[in-house]
Amino acid sequence: GTFFRSSEPGAPSFIEVGQPVRRSQVLCIIEAMKLMNEITSEYEGELVKCYVENGQPVQYGERLFAIKAK
Repeated sequence: GTFFRSSEPGAPSFIEVGQPVRRSQVLCIIEAMKLMNEITSEYEGELVKCYVENGQPVQYGERLFAIKAK
């Protein structure tokens, strides 16, 4: 699929490095076979790294974010 950090071009990212993360918060969208899939956080904490650039192709199981859990 394709990784997107925001809901549409020009819109702010769902989350930036250094911001707090809530459980079930939308972090990004993965477009696969014309379907837009929201990817949510399983953890609460702080976003410390984003491993993927906006618009980059990704594969199942690929690491997208690093979250420092509380």
